[in-house]
Amino acid sequence: MDVQELIKQQVTGHTVVLYMKGSPQFPQCGFSANAVRILNTLGEKDFFSVDVLQQTEIRQGIKDYANWPTIPQLYIKGEFIGGSDIMTEMYQSGELQTLLERKL
Repeated sequence: MDVQELIKQQVTGHTVVLYMKGSPQFPQCGFSANAVRILNTLGEKDFFSVDVLQQTEIRQGIKDYANWPTIPQLYIKGEFIGGSDIMTEMYQSGELQTLLERKL
């Protein structure tokens, strides 16, 4: 399967998807740890995560898919939300919580 098709299936097949370095239990960079911390604080503990360090084709593929150069990347209901900095801003403003509450 083409990596772009795989990514599309992942982001549309799960409500909340985080592409990150490491796992939610063991993030491998501070930005990924921050993204997980924000999601957990907002009550999102069962989100789908992809460790780009374990899947190198996805590591580049997700950057191309979103046309976004950095990881982590958050998707909610198939929509690209942003990386760690954007997640932090949206968390502080309450916007991320609102998006997550509407996810169903």
